[in-house]
Amino acid sequence: MHRPQWWSAWMDDKQQLTTYRFGSWYTTGVLSLSMKRHQRHGTDLTVHDFWAADAEAVNEMMAFLAGHHTRPAAVHFRRSALPPYPALLHNLHRYRLTAEAWHPWMLRILDIPEAVRLRGWPSDLATAVPMEIESENGGNSESYLLEVQDGTGQITETRAQGDVQLTRGQLAVWYAGGYRTAAAARLAGVTTKSDEALTQLIRATSDLEPWLPEHL
Repeated sequence: MHRPQWWSAWMDDKQQLTTYRFGSWYTTGVLSLSMKRHQRHGTDLTVHDFWAADAEAVNEMMAFLAGHHTRPAAVHFRRSALPPYPALLHNLHRYRLTAEAWHPWMLRILDIPEAVRLRGWPSDLATAVPMEIESENGGNSESYLLEVQDGTGQITETRAQGDVQLTRGQLAVWYAGGYRTAAAARLAGVTTKSDEALTQLIRATSDLEPWLPEHL
């Protein structure tokens, strides 16, 4: 968990959080939750952080929540609490699960090369895709070459014309794994000169969705 030193104390105070750490010799899980009185009786319990190193830690933390001493009628997970992994579906066999979806994020990529360098990429994908990306001020597009190899990625400026054209908004959606298929990207307005290039571009991000847990 790479957070500033002041983050935990500030968030604990701001959200009235109680934080638990799991593990014997080293931390394998971090669970932060808030509680408030229910309108009628009992307690409402909301999970803000659910960080687990492995499946064993997930099971331990789920068991802790299920047996919480306040006996809440329901446990609420904030959308940002869970990474893109269906842990709830595999650990709540005797409980009823309901989900509400919304999009609290506004993602704007300011430094394209650095954003690409820091992102996770498929280790089994080796590709090079020429792209044209709308300039920061919305003017003429700029040409780039995206290269993915051995789980790392880099993007560099080039003079060659791109096979796939993206606006700044489409770039953010692609980067966040929002386009699951090439057809979805086309329906969203992404234009391409090569179906193969678009397919490779979508494959690069569709299976590794970024987890954005810092939601105030």
